[in-house]
Amino acid sequence: MESRLLSLVESHGKSMICLYTHRRMAITAEDVCLDRILLIQDGFTVEEVTPENDLQILGSDVTVQITSGDAELLVRLPFGSQTQMFLQEVRRRCSPGVARSEDATAVDPEQSTSGEAKTASTYRDQKPKTASEMPTSEQAQGLSTRPPWLRDTLIQSWLTQKEDSYTHLQSFRFFVGTYNVNGQSPQESLQPWLSQDKEPPDVYCVGFQELDLSKEAFFFNDTPKEEEWFKAVTKGLHPGAKYAKVKLVRLVGILLLLYVRTELAMNISEVEAETVGTGIMGRMGNKGGVGIRFQFHNTTVCVVNAHLAAHAEEYERRNQEVQDICARMQFHQLEPSRPLLTIDGHDIVLWLGDLNYQLEEQDTERVKKLIQAQDFQALYRRDQLKIQMDAKVIFQDFREGEISFQPTYKYIPGSDDWDDSEKCHAPAWCDRILWRGKTVSQLSYQSHTALKNSDHKPVSALFDVGIKVMDEKRYRKAFEEIVRSLDKMENASIPSVTLSKREFLFKDVKYLQRRVETFTICNGPVPCQFEFINKPDEDTYCKPWLIAKPSKGFLLPGSELMMELELLVNKSTATALNSGEGKLEDILVLHLDRGKDYFLSVSGNYLPSCFGCPIQALCYMKEPIRETLPKAVRELTLMPLSTEDAFLEEKPLDIPKELWMMVNHLYRNACQQEDLFQQPGLRPEFDQIRDWLDTETLDVLVPVGSNHAVAEALLLFLESLPEPVICYKLYKSCLECANSYEMSSQVVAMLPKCHQNVFRYLVAFLRELLKYSGKNHLDVNILATIFGGLLVRPPSGHTKPGTAEKQKAQQFILQFLCQQGDVPGYRLLQR
Repeated sequence: MESRLLSLVESHGKSMICLYTHRRMAITAEDVCLDRILLIQDGFTVEEVTPENDLQILGSDVTVQITSGDAELLVRLPFGSQTQMFLQEVRRRCSPGVARSEDATAVDPEQSTSGEAKTASTYRDQKPKTASEMPTSEQAQGLSTRPPWLRDTLIQSWLTQKEDSYTHLQSFRFFVGTYNVNGQSPQESLQPWLSQDKEPPDVYCVGFQELDLSKEAFFFNDTPKEEEWFKAVTKGLHPGAKYAKVKLVRLVGILLLLYVRTELAMNISEVEAETVGTGIMGRMGNKGGVGIRFQFHNTTVCVVNAHLAAHAEEYERRNQEVQDICARMQFHQLEPSRPLLTIDGHDIVLWLGDLNYQLEEQDTERVKKLIQAQDFQALYRRDQLKIQMDAKVIFQDFREGEISFQPTYKYIPGSDDWDDSEKCHAPAWCDRILWRGKTVSQLSYQSHTALKNSDHKPVSALFDVGIKVMDEKRYRKAFEEIVRSLDKMENASIPSVTLSKREFLFKDVKYLQRRVETFTICNGPVPCQFEFINKPDEDTYCKPWLIAKPSKGFLLPGSELMMELELLVNKSTATALNSGEGKLEDILVLHLDRGKDYFLSVSGNYLPSCFGCPIQALCYMKEPIRETLPKAVRELTLMPLSTEDAFLEEKPLDIPKELWMMVNHLYRNACQQEDLFQQPGLRPEFDQIRDWLDTETLDVLVPVGSNHAVAEALLLFLESLPEPVICYKLYKSCLECANSYEMSSQVVAMLPKCHQNVFRYLVAFLRELLKYSGKNHLDVNILATIFGGLLVRPPSGHTKPGTAEKQKAQQFILQFLCQQGDVPGYRLLQR
């Protein structure tokens, strides 16, 4: 398999596709090399094809044949919207009469509409017929003036209600496996894990965690081990059947693979994949989940692979991460007008992974004795996941099979012996498989001690899953009946709804505090499509701090729908609300297709916060922001950035007191904290820290949260600054002098005094942390990468930074961390 980068280029009125060879991590121009050029001219074609002996599965990679003159190229592109956009742009330029740019356009492969091409065959599915494409009676065709997609949506909803009349359940065997490989490459056959049953499964769902523990994987989501483990899994599948890879999705070290028996591949459709990072600042992908959803015959299935926070005492953080994955993992549907699908919106959910829930009993010797006696039930009663599920805190409606195998963590790699290191972890069932669905029954649930590559043992579960299979003749009859009923209803009257509430008040809103108000839409006797629409001269239907869930949809006659209005003030909206230039006021317009509009009033008040406030303004605020007069907050927030020491008569603080309080707390309490700046805090802890910074006058940060929570609050504070520590106007200069400490120091000297002080203070603090790297596991590259993206940010309107730009920002910070001797900000640490 050879990897290439494809790029669509326009120059001097001509279009072409350029193919580049590249290193594994293409960061700079030196990492790519032009391989060949295919001119888009007469006779140029691009066509999606199915290679011989392959099947089609919608959602898998796309095989494309490109022809230009005598040259032919067969490439595989990753399935997704970027590939579709790339192919759409190429086809547009193949069409006669397409206007082309007369100016030369230099296209960087990293920034262009591009895809990765691989010379390999794949499987794709033919798009299932929509309602408007299904064969119908003459009367059922073309009766509605509504858009076809809307009519499809309404018909599909009714078909779902009548599903029992034209489907029957058929059993299929699903293999689900999870394995934390501790950053190791495959060194042994996976067949003892994947092929232990005599009968081959119909579907494989295989998940890995800690695929790669390197910094490249963590910061750039790049690893060669994805291909290594993909090949190992493919070789380890049951030899009694042939399988097609449906989908692969990875987030850093969390990998999920989906396979199906080749003879069943044509029954798989609507495949989508998503990822959710729950690491530091709620985004980093060292922890989180990946998911694949698909339709198998008429049953929707969602598979989630998660890796949650470690350490026995962090069960609340794990609970929070489960809730975050459930809330944030949303899948696009093939029809863009349809709402996003959540995990809960599927008939069957399979959840696997290193969930890291451990035992409340942490006496290692007692745990080992119970394991030796095979008294697993006594241990299971102390299992954190069982306790949390029994309390209905997480995984409501999910089930787990009986555990009759010994804990899967922590072993000495290469053996079946328990960990005997200095930490000597108590054994635990970290690796779990759960399910939800009325037609699912578990056939087996076991660990596989034959595999010894990692400090975890792999786990598998085999399920008998009832899948709804459609009878074509009965389906067509139900379809035609629904179309006739719909026609009569549409001609009867215009749609109308009743809203349970039209005015919404959000009191005392705080920074990053998610607030939700609900209301109910009750539909009348006619099917209705609704959507929140833009007001005149506005680009969106609501202000950026507000969102309606769902923002559009449809209602069957007499049905009700619970709606949510969600309000969240973040870094993009906080500054205007702090200054009073923005207000929590909006009018939403709910429009009914072929009906009238309904108006919803939203209002509230925002409590000013140091988050989203400029550095200079905070330096002039001697009191907490909520104790400062609104007029003063407004004037200071809108004050132009000055390089003078005293813009006003009053002498400012050297650095914002809020920043000093957070750094001082970490300096005195967290220099030896393991995984500082790499593990998130709990959300309630951040709420307490924010409130303390915004209201209290004491110079010390009381113990309102863990060290991890304070560290995350510091990062969120820096991210929220409307003008970053390195001012926007000096962004380009920073990148240009990233390899020269002397020139970089000159750039810092050009900063306003308050920004200079903050930069030097933070550098002094980070260098202090590096003195304890043996305890906190930090190194100069980790800190430079994390803080480089916060202190050195591109201005508004700048293209999204590529990897090369991010590395230069990292290098700029790294220079200061590597310098010998004290830095000017050191004295502030001793204050």
